[in-house]
Amino acid sequence: MKKIGILFGQENTFPQAFVDRINRINPPGIFAEFVTIDKVIQGEDTGYAVIVDRISQDVPFYRSYLKNAAAAGTAVINNPFWWSADDKFFNNTLAEKLGINVPRTVLLPSNQLPDNTTDKSFRNLIYPFDWNTIFDYIGFPAYMKPYANGGWKHVYQVEDKEDFFRKHSETGQLVMMLQEEIDFNQYYRCFCIGGREVRIMAYNPRQPHHLRYQATHEPTPTLAAQITEMVLTLNQHLGYDFNTVEIAVRGDIPFAIDFCNPAPDADQQTIGEAHFEWVVENSARYAIERAIAQKPGKDNLTWGKYMHPSIAKVKPVADNTSKPVKKKATPVKTLKATPATEKKAAPTKAPKTTVKKSPAKKAQKEK
Repeated sequence: MKKIGILFGQENTFPQAFVDRINRINPPGIFAEFVTIDKVIQGEDTGYAVIVDRISQDVPFYRSYLKNAAAAGTAVINNPFWWSADDKFFNNTLAEKLGINVPRTVLLPSNQLPDNTTDKSFRNLIYPFDWNTIFDYIGFPAYMKPYANGGWKHVYQVEDKEDFFRKHSETGQLVMMLQEEIDFNQYYRCFCIGGREVRIMAYNPRQPHHLRYQATHEPTPTLAAQITEMVLTLNQHLGYDFNTVEIAVRGDIPFAIDFCNPAPDADQQTIGEAHFEWVVENSARYAIERAIAQKPGKDNLTWGKYMHPSIAKVKPVADNTSKPVKKKATPVKTLKATPATEKKAAPTKAPKTTVKKSPAKKAQKEK
């Protein structure tokens, strides 16, 4: 008998529905339950053929437990090794290499020194940073957000350079990104399961959280096919089994905004009944598929095409959106998409001292 377990935290509706759906399908020799842990011994089999991870991003103990489980042969959804290594800034870099439209983005040093470091830890960092080039490249208004983690936490809209320095001073030890604002006319959040099944959901991040999925706009078949291709390409290269991709559409050009969401919100009350049913059904069947394929004691993790370029591309299934897309997915256009109406901030001199206790302090000359 093979067990499928789900590891979760404060969420309620999805974990129970996921377990109930698998057990209702009742695949031969397979059943599902909530993961239980009473000890973790190195190299010891957990007893689970598959574990769906919904919480280890917040609990380091669980992340290490899952790595140990994977080494013993458990198929962990998502790969805990890759999830530990991934971040949003790298995601954007990879997307750009794949020809997918993303906002112009730069990485920023933390405003305050990380614990256990001093000014000497940053002798390779030039101060002041080349703020003029950065501001000219990104333009204003812009968004500043953490380079890792999600949940729309610590996201700032930045109006100008003075506003940037003021808000950056509030970010403490967080490593942030500064990102071009995409003034969108449509926005979508897309579930991707198994690197082949996509659900495109109308979404409005300008609304309060509980109202964001009540947006009513719909993509044209051509746009839906473009979005589907973008979502599949990103997830197949990153190797995520369960993820969401956020797409902002400026004019008729889709931009991938955020696609490092391996434990996305799947609450029934938030995403709505129809989307919830799709996620439960497809995640349950995918977990069953992984349990059937699981080989005890072997590597049963998903590794993306970035790590293993020889991995064959997985074809999408028929139901790629809330309404089926009949057109064949077309390649994503490689566009920089800088419209004539977009204004760039004029270069200005950066202040001599921008933020207190910045790690970007002037490099000390070695004698």
